[in-house]
Amino acid sequence: MAVYFSMPKKKKDDASICRNRKASFRFELLERVECGIVLRGSEVKSLREGQATLEEAYATIENDELWLIGMHISPYAFDQSFEKSEPNRRRKLLARAREIRKLKPQVEQKGLTLIPVRAYFNERGIAKIEIAVARGKAHADKRQAIREREHRREMDRAIHRRR
Repeated sequence: MAVYFSMPKKKKDDASICRNRKASFRFELLERVECGIVLRGSEVKSLREGQATLEEAYATIENDELWLIGMHISPYAFDQSFEKSEPNRRRKLLARAREIRKLKPQVEQKGLTLIPVRAYFNERGIAKIEIAVARGKAHADKRQAIREREHRREMDRAIHRRR
């Protein structure tokens, strides 16, 4: 008699490829937009293996098109093609013209920029990038965020001890 075990269902957030963890610490994230990304075949395979980073990446608007600059996707180890892709090449982001027109005046303001927050595969298996309009935080704001986080931890510990 065979016994079959079912795998636990994936959580919605399990499809994340990589996150820009320091984005919320370094920047105040104002508005988020989901974009597609133009990739080559071997880059998709590298993303599926989780071989990407968003730490130094940012997005720009040039000629009414969104471009992602600085995202590192490691070359796929078993790529048989002659054309090897550059790990840090500029990649075009796919967004609706309406969304780009809405982002453009915001980005042109002093102090605002576009930061990729996370890369993930949607339900249909298509690679997506979530970008955010962000304003840089001052050093004092960062210290305030650390203080709030520590205070929240202390409260959680106190509640946990009470139980």
